[in-house]
Amino acid sequence: MAALRTSFFMLLVGLWTIPFGVLVTLAIIFPMPTRYRIIAHWRNGFMALCRYVLGIRYRVLGRENMPAEPAVVMAKHQSAWETVGLQEVFPPLVFVLKKELLRVPFFGWGLAAMKMISIDRAAAKDALKQVFDQGRERLSAGYWVVIFPEGTRVAPGETARYKPGGAHLAVRSGAKIVPVAHNAGEFWRKDRFTIAPGLITVSIGPPIDPTGKTAAKINTLAAAWIEAEMQRLSPHRYPAAADAVPA
Repeated sequence: MAALRTSFFMLLVGLWTIPFGVLVTLAIIFPMPTRYRIIAHWRNGFMALCRYVLGIRYRVLGRENMPAEPAVVMAKHQSAWETVGLQEVFPPLVFVLKKELLRVPFFGWGLAAMKMISIDRAAAKDALKQVFDQGRERLSAGYWVVIFPEGTRVAPGETARYKPGGAHLAVRSGAKIVPVAHNAGEFWRKDRFTIAPGLITVSIGPPIDPTGKTAAKINTLAAAWIEAEMQRLSPHRYPAAADAVPA
């Protein structure tokens, strides 16, 4: 049943994506706000399919921590859900993503039209420069920038090295860092085809002001908050941490 439900969802998402990929590409002659309105309709459809076909809902904790001005979001990356779901949680935003995604028919066309920050992960130095230059440009234009500091999807209970690109962008731009943890991977596993129903929790942490801090310090603070919150959201994934808590 789960496989059938997931297959039906994937089919509907594909059919939903094709016309919007074409439409937003044709809308390249229009300003960004117009293109974002088009993508918002696609996002609404995707989220509706998540809710009514997959049975996936979500809640947000810590909305009061979102600063009024554009910021750099450093988020946990466990599934495909957050690449769309975070667009519904935060103001207009762009993602830092691998350039290979732009080659995906229809979907990639839409990403390109939305001026996402695409990087070549094989060319680390050039990739960092792109993040700095394009990131500052997007922030100054009023868009939030979302970075997955671990660089790839990580299974629940696991942690990869937090890369400092987001922290460096915060230092260079003066924008605050907003750490985000979530448990989407509990339902939408990267190593499984089937997607399980459930309630995703997105937790937004207190913003980190880069003033007077090094990128290394900011990166450490963000990683510490995210990983501590992950242990709270999915305690069964961290038995060692639970055993360390005094009775």
